[in-house]
Amino acid sequence: MTQTRRRFLATSAAAAAAITLLPYAAHAAAHGGDTFDTDAGPITVHPVAHASFVMETPAGTIYVDPVGEAAQYADFPAADLILITHEHGDHYNAETLTALVAEGTQIIANPAVFGMLADPLKGQASEVANGATAMFNDLRIEAIPAYNITEDRKNFHPQGRDNGYVLNFEGFRVYISGDTEDTPEMRALTDISLAFVCMNLPFTMDSNAAASAVAEFKPTYVYPYHYRGRDGGTQDPAEFAKRVGTDVEVKMGGWYDA
Repeated sequence: MTQTRRRFLATSAAAAAAITLLPYAAHAAAHGGDTFDTDAGPITVHPVAHASFVMETPAGTIYVDPVGEAAQYADFPAADLILITHEHGDHYNAETLTALVAEGTQIIANPAVFGMLADPLKGQASEVANGATAMFNDLRIEAIPAYNITEDRKNFHPQGRDNGYVLNFEGFRVYISGDTEDTPEMRALTDISLAFVCMNLPFTMDSNAAASAVAEFKPTYVYPYHYRGRDGGTQDPAEFAKRVGTDVEVKMGGWYDA
């Protein structure tokens, strides 16, 4: 799955004409979200905060990296599936997870998080390592490696530990990056309809690297997310949108609005 890295040239104002910017006000009423029509049926995305979001899908309601107060999820349908990418506190919180797991909820996590789960939750969970797949209600889920490639960032997300995911709905593939840089595995993705791509420093990558990767694997739609950083490392999603190019429609989710 390797692919030659290429230098990315930022696009200019011509790219901005193809950008869709959706302010948080459009999502505020009753947790409204963006709905995508697929061959399997509609998929509605509800951003929650930072790296957490909810997807209502034909396969069931999917929570991704749910953290924070359980009350933030009270207006959504109960989780049929919870996906956890890795162990960091902005992606995995044992107390929040326990509050959100219902009797029929399934959990898919990377092996490191699976090992941290309390025994009752392990009974509802599956561990999926990099490169492996899992099934949920006929939905095939691929675990995509998520890791740092810059030398002084490798301690944050070492290669082989953390997951991104690809969800294979009929005619509509969804990529969730988790915490990663623009790895060869990301750049080699194909036929992605919807992507969630992280960008913050020092933990993942800057907006230019994220835009370069997205311009290469060309999802139909992309949400920049997880873009608040440390020590000036917060990335501007509008700058990301300008650099992506005209082939990808950028969605803004209001991840940090109250």
